[in-house]
Amino acid sequence: MQNSKRIAEQYAAAHAEEQIELLRVLGKIPAPTRQEDRRAAFVRDWLLDQGAEDVTIDKAKNVICKIGCHQHRDLVVFAAHTDIVFPDMEPLPMEEKDGKIYAPGIGDDTANLVNLLLGAKYLIQNKTETKQGILIVANACEEGLGNLDGTKQIFADYGSRIKAFYSFDIYMPQCTDTAVGSYRYRITCKTAGGHSYSDWGNPNAIEILCTLVTKLYQIKPPAEAKTTYNVGRIEGGTTVNSIAQEAFLLYEFRSTSQKNLEIMEKKFYAAVESCKDRGGELTVKLLGVRPGSGSIDKNILAAYTQRTAEIIRAFCDEKVDYVPQSTDSNIPLSLGIPANTVGTVAGGLAHTREEWIDTGSLSKGLGIALSLMLLYAEN
Repeated sequence: MQNSKRIAEQYAAAHAEEQIELLRVLGKIPAPTRQEDRRAAFVRDWLLDQGAEDVTIDKAKNVICKIGCHQHRDLVVFAAHTDIVFPDMEPLPMEEKDGKIYAPGIGDDTANLVNLLLGAKYLIQNKTETKQGILIVANACEEGLGNLDGTKQIFADYGSRIKAFYSFDIYMPQCTDTAVGSYRYRITCKTAGGHSYSDWGNPNAIEILCTLVTKLYQIKPPAEAKTTYNVGRIEGGTTVNSIAQEAFLLYEFRSTSQKNLEIMEKKFYAAVESCKDRGGELTVKLLGVRPGSGSIDKNILAAYTQRTAEIIRAFCDEKVDYVPQSTDSNIPLSLGIPANTVGTVAGGLAHTREEWIDTGSLSKGLGIALSLMLLYAEN
């Protein structure tokens, strides 16, 4: 531990300027979810320039760099996502002042991506021998309705070979080992509609959906783990004197338990079914699924997370924050594979255009990222 910390600290100090310059370049490249092509191409080319021999972009737009994967069957994944929540397709605005960099997506997840890449550079250029194969993954589709499709593709392609997973995401000193899963829906109601006076009594799409909302909010969530639900948007109709012909709402439920999610799914469809006799046509579209924590050996996961926490504490004075989150780690955790999502930068205002990171935290974050990778290096 002490030796890997020393190596990581020396490496981070020696590459501090390169780290900030890479962040400046990468942080301006637009990368809306499912449109990460430019960042993916940049990351691929950068890794090849560092001497990587096996770098590809898969059909999900994940950049995959293989280290020792031909010598070893078992794999460990180190990932950071390329997408950000903003739709911009022009270069992203960036400002530097008072030791901070401000830009959309700069902390979530660009700075973490930079730390992933520089950690990979160490392994590549030092020709590090590893105990397992290492997949360095700059993955797509983490945000919003990306539905974690990038990470789902990784597990579809490499399956049971993956024995451990780390995602670099959000801020220090967070360490997530509990997945918050979610199911998201769009429910649409259509009716004949009509004039508010002459056709009074005809079914109203908005009224039917309001009845559904009432029923959805009467659902009692399972008590075994925190489970929540929310109607986040409702829209429809045309004008004040028209009976609404069409309306829709957006609904989600979340839980740290996959079992609870499946219970909530049944209760959701029962509520929808109970409103189908009110004169409207109800249709349900599943917008996305993020699985919650599945069946996993608690002792193995606890030991795995403790090892991660020790490395975080070696570089951070703050208490480790074991906050449950919805991240790329949801996928391995749902499959019973040990996984942690680890913050490697200090910052704030994620998912706003005012997001910022503290440049002074970058070296500590790189220290964390590289130290985790060195856990899998041959002594």
